[in-house]
Amino acid sequence: MGFFRGQLANVIEWDEFRDDMIFWKWNNREIKKGSKLILRPGQDAIFFNQGKIEGVFKEEGEYEIESDIIPFLSTLKGFKFGFNSGMRVEVLFVNTKQFTVKWGTKNAINIPSPQLPGGIPIRANGTFQFAVKDYVKLIDNIAGVKDSYLVKDIRLRITAILDQLLMKWITREGKDMFNLNANSFEISEGIKEDLDMQVNQDGFEITGFNIMSFNYPKEIQDMITKTASHGMIGDMGRYKDVAMTDAIASGKSGGGNTATDMAGMMMGMNLAKEMMSGANEKNTGEQQSQSQQQNQSQNQQATSENKSSGSIPNFCPNCGNKTEGMNFCGNCGHKLI
Repeated sequence: MGFFRGQLANVIEWDEFRDDMIFWKWNNREIKKGSKLILRPGQDAIFFNQGKIEGVFKEEGEYEIESDIIPFLSTLKGFKFGFNSGMRVEVLFVNTKQFTVKWGTKNAINIPSPQLPGGIPIRANGTFQFAVKDYVKLIDNIAGVKDSYLVKDIRLRITAILDQLLMKWITREGKDMFNLNANSFEISEGIKEDLDMQVNQDGFEITGFNIMSFNYPKEIQDMITKTASHGMIGDMGRYKDVAMTDAIASGKSGGGNTATDMAGMMMGMNLAKEMMSGANEKNTGEQQSQSQQQNQSQNQQATSENKSSGSIPNFCPNCGNKTEGMNFCGNCGHKLI
């Protein structure tokens, strides 16, 4: 075969590989007779000339230029007409893995809220995932003018529009502005769709977007925590009792703190009041029991007297209903004589 006679062989490989590099371009060098293409795991090699893709190699391994590449790239001029010289061609190596990137808002985002006229300043953080999807768009819009492209380039592009997307989807999907974590999935899905449309035109795909947490200013977070604690207790009177108990149990009520001393005194008075109330209820119950016993004794005595005299009482000694001269009470059936 007469191709590339007298030329020195070379190796086409990604010799500047980095985990954070999305693609790297091998260019401005001639492919010579005996050259090899070395493709490692997680890499695709794209042969293109003047922006036109001539072939894509995806399987890892070594490829011989004469036996594997030349027949495949039959449309290139050097091969098509059999020029006896080296051929200049560009090879784009693409990292095919899915990249995971951390993100976070640099400044607080003021989300409109009826509760706070000035809005709620919120920060957020999380991760997003992306991968290369369309090699034609990638070459047309980025690789045609760049020799390499890093993850940080995508990250800068995403974070530049992330604040606006967060505000848009928090306003749309945030059911409770003070508990946005409850709707983080819906907010994330909306942002993912918008980001995917932004980067898709350059050949990328957003495969995932996650919000790890929403962060409020300390003052608002304290308010949220206090509101939640009130809701759990449900009774403000009980809340005050718990607060008093905490003040005493904390060990700070040893006489040097007027507020905690007062709290202890009030709690003692409340306990005494409860004890007195309990005692009164006990006495009242005992009196009612004694009264019932006396009434029962009097009724039994009246029944006994009626039986001994043989006369019918005017009123039933058991229920108090008028007897109407009958031997048995018409109301409760009690025997009268």
